[in-house]
Amino acid sequence: MPKRMRFTIWRPLATVAAAALTATFLSPATAHAAPRESKPVYSYENAIREAVWVDTGLDDDRDGENDRVAVDVVRPREAAAQGRRIPVIMDASPYYSCCGRGNESQKKTYDADGDVVRMPLFYDNYFVPRGYAFVGVDLAGTNRSDGCVDVGGRSDILSAKAVVDWLNGRGMAYTTRTGTTKAKATWTNGRTGMIGKSWDGTIANGVAATGVEGLKTIVPISAISSWYDYYFQQGAPLYDSGPEWLSDYVNSPGARAKCGAVQQKLIDGAPRTGDWTPLWTERDYVKDARKVRASVFLIHGMQDLNVRMKHVGQWWDALAKHGVERKIWLSQTGHVDPFDFRRAEWVETLHRWFDHELLGYDNGIDREPMADIERHPDQWTTAKVWPPRGTDTATLRPAKGAEAGVGTLGLRKGKGTETFTDDPQHSETDWAANIDRTTPDKAGFVTEPLTRDLRLSGSSEVTVTATPTTSTAHLSAVLVDLGPDTIRDYASSGEGITTLTDRTCWGASTTGDSSCFKETRAKTADVGYTVVSRGWADLGNHASDLKGVPLTPGKAYTITLDLAATDHVVPAGHRLALIVAGTDKDLIDPPSTKPTLTLDLSRTKARVPLVGGAHAFARATAGSVSAAPEAAPLDGLTAPRITTHRIPEGGQ
Repeated sequence: MPKRMRFTIWRPLATVAAAALTATFLSPATAHAAPRESKPVYSYENAIREAVWVDTGLDDDRDGENDRVAVDVVRPREAAAQGRRIPVIMDASPYYSCCGRGNESQKKTYDADGDVVRMPLFYDNYFVPRGYAFVGVDLAGTNRSDGCVDVGGRSDILSAKAVVDWLNGRGMAYTTRTGTTKAKATWTNGRTGMIGKSWDGTIANGVAATGVEGLKTIVPISAISSWYDYYFQQGAPLYDSGPEWLSDYVNSPGARAKCGAVQQKLIDGAPRTGDWTPLWTERDYVKDARKVRASVFLIHGMQDLNVRMKHVGQWWDALAKHGVERKIWLSQTGHVDPFDFRRAEWVETLHRWFDHELLGYDNGIDREPMADIERHPDQWTTAKVWPPRGTDTATLRPAKGAEAGVGTLGLRKGKGTETFTDDPQHSETDWAANIDRTTPDKAGFVTEPLTRDLRLSGSSEVTVTATPTTSTAHLSAVLVDLGPDTIRDYASSGEGITTLTDRTCWGASTTGDSSCFKETRAKTADVGYTVVSRGWADLGNHASDLKGVPLTPGKAYTITLDLAATDHVVPAGHRLALIVAGTDKDLIDPPSTKPTLTLDLSRTKARVPLVGGAHAFARATAGSVSAAPEAAPLDGLTAPRITTHRIPEGGQ
């Protein structure tokens, strides 16, 4: 069970001492309360804009010189004139020149002196007038930085960590890319918060996992926690490409000319077999959760099919195990920034979070619910802790029904077998739509209509005992809420949002950097079922998640599939379904064969985290009797169209 958030209120020692003296000499009527919110009292137009190049201590591009990463800084001029040291909000990204940031794909622009004019997103516009510095870091190998992109590895993480070290007086930086004039960060108190979506948020996770001193909080949005799980799940390939393609995509032209050795390491270290290699160990941040000193405010879409929810469950559980201070938002969207699905609430909450974590303001955010969860489009609930207290694992078991492949789901162990044949042309949407009909490509198991709401909260797992007819086989396990609903259309191009033409402004603007962004609204769909959680595996990984082996046709194998974390309420009147099948089209790649698999139902089960556990399931399914369901297919979303090459930001 996750621990509650634990916060400490930080104030500089001098501030504490001054407050004590003030309290001594002022009467209660004249004493001022401690600040609870930073105000926009500094000029954004007159802010200091400068660039420095931080020495990473690496030479990944093998030119005989230490790599330097470009760091663009926007900070309030008045604070500098007063000698007031300020905290930093930092976004380290590979996207500032190649692909752009945010819903409008903004890129950095520069003046004739090479100082940043437009910093993408609203962070600098909003927070610099409130007494923060904003720092935009070009990851090694991108934009104006030296080095090579290594996709979440040593170069990516250490190039960003080096900036945190420099901000805390431990690193070296220069005023130009090749010069010798040193630059010192005397204007900051070193207290740094990292933020970013997708790859940027992944870097925040990775830097936090180093335990670097001075990093006080991270805000990872739709972020990766282990790069193996971006490309594979338990041996099953998720994309027909590896990290070398992604590195080449974001490397600057200069880096591409120098980084052939790094590219080859990515190819050699990430074989398409799905075996775990040292390359993946280096890019696994979950194993280092014990080192995390920073608090974590995590945001993710529960229908994110780019950076999938498995990244949330394993990272969150590891942070909880080690008592890390944390907060979470879970939306119904796909790979979408909260600025584009809950804008006003997001800006206010992020403001209060940074005020608390970086300025030490006692604004009460630490006493508010840990989790915000979107139940229906734009309808949110909260949970004091997440998963909520009283959540326990229920073991649900499939059993045969009256028709082949159309079984039941309950608490009693089933008997017999079910058989299906892998069809790589079908996906979870096909299986769910035809849950009440016999089809050759899946085995489905369904409860009767529930008499009470049933809430799933956390990560599930499905143990399958299957006998294949060929030497290779991939498996998918899917939990589905069967019943009518209106949900965000996460399978659409906007992944649950529609971008409008009207703009709203968040902070101050200049001629070259507007704080005004296009508004969005929820894009919804009426459906007859909702996929709640999913997981995949190569059956050849039955003995180990680290290495697959060829299968012996006709031999039974047992494997446990990890399903993605979620928080979903199956309403009374709906049914809960478990589907076991082969290739989930466009979400995993097919095996080299098309096996037929026979499930041993007595050795197949789903372990599902339910609020109230098995008792809640028994109550929700007690006394429920229904007529045979209609054989007509259920309406659902169009299957998400996933191309071969994906980048964590969401572009194709």
